[in-house]
Amino acid sequence: MAIDNGVDLVIELPTIYSISSAENFADGAVKILNSLKIVDNISFGAECEDISKLNIIANVLNSETKEFKNILALELSKGISFPKARENAICAYLNDETFSKILSEPNNILGIEYLKALKKHRSKIAPVLIKRENAGHLNKAYTGKITSSTAIRNMFKTGNTRNLKDALTPSSYTILKDEINNGHFIKDLSVFEKIIMYNLRNSSLEDLRKLPDVTEGLENLIKKSACSCNTIEEFLTLTSSKRYAGTRLRRILLYSLLNITTKDMELSKKATPYVRVLGFNKQGKELLGQISKNNPNLQIITSVKKFMDENTNRNLLAMLNKDILATNVYTLGFLDGGIANLDYTKKVIVK
Repeated sequence: MAIDNGVDLVIELPTIYSISSAENFADGAVKILNSLKIVDNISFGAECEDISKLNIIANVLNSETKEFKNILALELSKGISFPKARENAICAYLNDETFSKILSEPNNILGIEYLKALKKHRSKIAPVLIKRENAGHLNKAYTGKITSSTAIRNMFKTGNTRNLKDALTPSSYTILKDEINNGHFIKDLSVFEKIIMYNLRNSSLEDLRKLPDVTEGLENLIKKSACSCNTIEEFLTLTSSKRYAGTRLRRILLYSLLNITTKDMELSKKATPYVRVLGFNKQGKELLGQISKNNPNLQIITSVKKFMDENTNRNLLAMLNKDILATNVYTLGFLDGGIANLDYTKKVIVK
């Protein structure tokens, strides 16, 4: 879809970053873009159109002064979730409550994390903000040509696809329609809920403690809830609270599904990820040549088998194994043709 609509080169964000918190998601992306040594700009959408305000917050989070840490610790002691505590701490530190609205919007939060990652890695890449228009991130309603991805996913989740054609470009619509007709789509996480509930029930408290984001005795609540219900919706109802936000709990469910541990997450934070190429056009091929020339030691993957056979970096192999597992689990949810090992058999798309 991306290449058909003008993108020259598509690179995968490894699974361990893509299902992580906004902080690690953005950090992984910036590390990859930095390593290419040809990138001038990073572009992201945000509800706030004033990038200077996002930058003020990013500077606070990047510097993390002793004063800010003390305020944050005080807020966390109130038993609220980390995102809410951080929001309160930033407003108090800057003595400006207007930042509260900015920190309540999901795309603003991710944008701030991109800015923070650029500062952390002292990147020369310049950020470009695109104002999010018309449709909110979690808006499930069709809103014309500019419709949220949540609404688009909701259309084929409910089977109400009459507006799908208008919400996508013609080529994207054709590709998505073919995938739906072939049974190659996942409506939501509930497709895997029996596997997830089995994992949670089969895990010891020690196993649950090893999952990222499971702290402060949360493993006890997870175990109790998993043994008291059969669905993800019921599980989230039992476990969600002021302290434990639904987004955090959903991430934990994914970590359990893919056996991603805190050790794996710490590894991802320290590692410089590989560059896995998913597709390119003629200009994209030229870009790959420039990337290889500017950074000859960069780990570029165009063949998963070759990389697995020849690479000796255990950390990168462990990360790629999570990508392979994620694909194999994902295809279990297909209505038809859910075979495994597509990472080995599906070739890079060349237009």
